[in-house]
Amino acid sequence: MEKEILEQGLNQNRRKFLSRLSLGIGSVALGSLLIPDLFKGKQEAEDGLMRALPHFAPKAKRIIYLFQNGAPSQLETFDYKPLLNKNFGQELPESIRMGQRLTGMTAGQSSFPLVGSYFGFNQYGESRAWISSLFPHIASVVDDLLIVKSMHTEAINHDPALTFFQTGAQVGNRPSMGSWLSYGLGSENANLPAFCVLLSRGKGNGQGVYSKLWSNGFLDATHQGVQFSNSEDPVLYLSDPDGMSRDQRRKMIDQIAALNELNSQEFNDPQITAKVQQYEMAYRMQTAVPEITDTSKEPDSIIKLYGPDCLVPGTYAANCLLARKLSENGVRFVQLYHQGWDAHDNLPNQMIGQAKDVDQATAGLITDLKQRGLLDETLIIWGGEFGRTNYCQGKIQPENYGRDHHPRAFSIFMAGGGVKSGMVYGETDDFGYNITENPVHVHDFQATVMHLMGIDHEKLTYKHLGRRYRLTDVHGKVVKDLIA
Repeated sequence: MEKEILEQGLNQNRRKFLSRLSLGIGSVALGSLLIPDLFKGKQEAEDGLMRALPHFAPKAKRIIYLFQNGAPSQLETFDYKPLLNKNFGQELPESIRMGQRLTGMTAGQSSFPLVGSYFGFNQYGESRAWISSLFPHIASVVDDLLIVKSMHTEAINHDPALTFFQTGAQVGNRPSMGSWLSYGLGSENANLPAFCVLLSRGKGNGQGVYSKLWSNGFLDATHQGVQFSNSEDPVLYLSDPDGMSRDQRRKMIDQIAALNELNSQEFNDPQITAKVQQYEMAYRMQTAVPEITDTSKEPDSIIKLYGPDCLVPGTYAANCLLARKLSENGVRFVQLYHQGWDAHDNLPNQMIGQAKDVDQATAGLITDLKQRGLLDETLIIWGGEFGRTNYCQGKIQPENYGRDHHPRAFSIFMAGGGVKSGMVYGETDDFGYNITENPVHVHDFQATVMHLMGIDHEKLTYKHLGRRYRLTDVHGKVVKDLIA
């Protein structure tokens, strides 16, 4: 009986179905690449066609998002405020703070003494952008950067702020940005996922990252981010079990697919189809992933560019190099999380360690993509979930101080992928506390990133529980001044 069921399922599998079609195999292949839902129901195929093509000509083909988890201080990176050094120890004027909500970590402080950066700043490039002495390598590529000093958000604590940046909402169970792009544009490489996730941990105070940040939410499971590890197996459970050959694995997947197809027809559950697609992707990744994660063939010039840590799996530098390799092989969205930026105390020492982790590798990634002719079509994003206060948290000393969370004004930078280069956008007041020019909200940032990928953020939606959702919820506007 079991044999008959398997045979019945196998007789209905995709390969035998395609063999009966009168279409040429080239047309079928092209159609299935452009429209992953082509061989589903009529409505699903139509929806797939609407999603598979950009709404307009994209500026970027893919994204590498270097998320600095824990929130690096804008006052020690890209927002130079000499007034804070001049007024060291003086009280933050209430006219500047304007009763802003504080976290529980500083709400009980009786004093809010101003503290400037322990590190010097210099101007670089044609833009004359101010950059901290902590980042000499990033300063060397400043003419490729678009520095945005006027980001702002509503969230004041890490988890909701981080979730907001990644999913467009401060609560969970929403698709991440990478999942939306996978859903909207599909994959460029049938042997690799459209969305990959890399994790690294720095030397400072860490804030955790969670799988909900790269979740598919209510989208099909095929759009979930695939996390790479720093173990022997870059993708866990991808290798064949001991004693199993590739042919045996292929037969097993075919038989599982046949049984799942029978269940799918009976229960009409899209998650069954998604699970079959995940099995198929895992099988194809068995060949592609080991080759991509192998750095032994990288020339010395590349190792020198990223720094020696790029040969140590799981480091920020190694993940930057891996991000380049994944991106050039067609991965649509690579999300890198680097933990350790939560400097509530001992900020100068923590910033030194964090900057050492990321400075050379970040600049190396930009330079590497540029010399390969890939920077123009690859959008690089660097930044955290909010900024840091201009006043000290805890005991204040010129060489040892901390900063609390500050959502009202902070800095990020972008490069390549259709954004303007050698430009500083937005400005804050002399205290580095409030935005005085060209504010950019998180939803505006998300709308602009989607636009660069050829997507109208208001049109890419998904109906769930009777409501149409999108990455930017009901907000966001494209900041056209940022686009080249």
